[in-house]
Amino acid sequence: MKSCFFIGHRDAPSHLLAKLIETVQTYILNFDVTAFYVGNYGKFDHMAAKAVIEAKNKHPSVTLYMLIPYHPSERKVRLPSGFDGFLYPPGMETTPRRVAIAKANRYTIDHADYLIAYAWQPGGNAVKMVEYAKNKDIPFVNLALDG
Repeated sequence: MKSCFFIGHRDAPSHLLAKLIETVQTYILNFDVTAFYVGNYGKFDHMAAKAVIEAKNKHPSVTLYMLIPYHPSERKVRLPSGFDGFLYPPGMETTPRRVAIAKANRYTIDHADYLIAYAWQPGGNAVKMVEYAKNKDIPFVNLALDG
């Protein structure tokens, strides 16, 4: 089972959805990805989830997990329709809230086979996570540049 994580800016444009749908299909068909992980904090995350949920209709073995950076007892999160579960990275209980999202993102990148990104804002967390993935030799596509 291969996995893929999504990282992107909150304010991604709506037209990106078509490219996300196409990219998810490519990763399923060409790279044997069956597990996708996405956050829940912005338009890019919501479009990425929508693209995977659409793909699940054609590929029932595909799973979708929501990355949560805060302990579920601290911040309740309802699992939206189409998701198969949550990922709360181990060791996050002692992480300060101000760095929880970045730490959860790094954990997921460390354990993913691929990364699909939408990152272009200098200094933003998404750009930092793409650089982190690049330094760890994780294959990625940046739809802000490549699509």
